[in-house]
Amino acid sequence: MRLSKIKMALLLFAIINLSINTVYAQTDQDAIMMNKNLFCTGIVFGTSSWNKYWEGVNSRENLNLGTVSSNSLSVMGNYGVKDNLNILFNAPYISNKASAGVLHSISGVQDLSVWVKWMPIEKELKQGTFSLYLLGGASTPLSDYIVDYLPLSIGLKSNTFSGRLMLDYQINDFFITASETYTLRGNSTLERNAYFTNKLYLTNKVAMPAVNTINVRAGYRSYWLIAEALLTDTKTLGGFDITRNNMPFPSNEMNSTSVGVNFKYEIPKVAGLSLVSGGNHVIKGRNVGQSTAYYGGLFYILDFTRKRKTESNAQNTSTQSK
Repeated sequence: MRLSKIKMALLLFAIINLSINTVYAQTDQDAIMMNKNLFCTGIVFGTSSWNKYWEGVNSRENLNLGTVSSNSLSVMGNYGVKDNLNILFNAPYISNKASAGVLHSISGVQDLSVWVKWMPIEKELKQGTFSLYLLGGASTPLSDYIVDYLPLSIGLKSNTFSGRLMLDYQINDFFITASETYTLRGNSTLERNAYFTNKLYLTNKVAMPAVNTINVRAGYRSYWLIAEALLTDTKTLGGFDITRNNMPFPSNEMNSTSVGVNFKYEIPKVAGLSLVSGGNHVIKGRNVGQSTAYYGGLFYILDFTRKRKTESNAQNTSTQSK
């Protein structure tokens, strides 16, 4: 099999890996707010792999690649500016490799993602509670990683801007959450001065189409435990299919539908400490890998409210002693 076909399958892996990272970052996609002056931070380890991919709508294998896999370690955080206003971030380190073929593995720090999460509406509705959330996000590369070494490149080196509408309804400990996200992507910069898609471009800049994502999740949510099932559908609003025996391109149409589960458990004996885990599988796609992913992580909540109260009490005591 030609080297161009190897690059084609590997690029698909890089693209689907980006969407996997988004799936297991529970903080910006769930209907949970961090209270004012609380800061939740932690690390999440994720792993994903695939040995089949879709070339257009045709499912294929590439024996020169074997199993393509990715490991990631993400640092995440969520700070409560107000009870209904949070700021979140995520910065992953990614390592990609293929079990066969001649291409070597590649790893590095990928992109910084920042989200602002606002809950303008929360009210009782019939037997439950209805909430509306508005989110805005942006991402930018944190390192000068190589884009043209796809599929083992760790990202697409594109600045993005996202807007999300999310609705949540909970009755007792059972809930359903639905959201839609629209993402604008800036140009990607290649490591060459010309490329060809349907015509020749004498530039290293690639215009990236926008992406629309719909996410629906439902399950059990209490103070100590969250268990949910989710469905995620991602569509690229533009682009084109990979042609037969040709390598893919960053601006290809890349669509996927995945199903998964998420769990979060608050440890009763350690206040503020929680464990998260879950996984997902791509069941349908277009120009993406049919990947299966798993993750697990540890989070801890820092309470700056107590610190401020302690400092205030100390100041009052000092004033009274004078």
